[in-house]
Amino acid sequence: MKQFNPESLLPDWAEEFAQNTCGLCFPAEERMMLAIELAGLNVRHKTGGPFGAAVFDRALGKLEAVGINLVIRSNCSHAHAEMVALAIAEHRLSSFSLFRSGNSGYELVTSSEPCSMCFGAVVWSGITRLVCGALTEDAVAAGFDEGPKPEKWVEELEKRGIEVVTGVLREEAVKVLRSYTSQGGTIYNAR
Repeated sequence: MKQFNPESLLPDWAEEFAQNTCGLCFPAEERMMLAIELAGLNVRHKTGGPFGAAVFDRALGKLEAVGINLVIRSNCSHAHAEMVALAIAEHRLSSFSLFRSGNSGYELVTSSEPCSMCFGAVVWSGITRLVCGALTEDAVAAGFDEGPKPEKWVEELEKRGIEVVTGVLREEAVKVLRSYTSQGGTIYNAR
């Protein structure tokens, strides 16, 4: 049986970015800068929406996978940056779960808080930490429909052992959202 390789969906620039950065270790404060950089590059290259994400080994800071929004490029409604990063990390690690007992596990760093679909993926992914840049209200202000998620979604994730940090480098992440909309970027899932 042929195995699905989610990395094959990445545009050339993102594939090269991943080849040059995956396996490197990043201090905590640089991880969000990388996710926002991915979002900005996706906008500049006109290869997708203004969202970027990355999966890191929490203990080492080792970058395991990058993800960018590929909804329009792939004609796939669930190809959000978080979903792409999680799928690539799971593929690279040959595991359907990123949970690791006995160590600090993996974290997902994303340029924006998760939509309702990505919230669900975070629950099932096995990550132990979620770090977000722009807030849901910022994505909504840009025109994106983030869907319904629990009002106290942070508390819901924390109940499941997932630490959540929001608003990290928010202004920088919001600049990417604004850049996308000012350039006339497609707002998909808008109702």
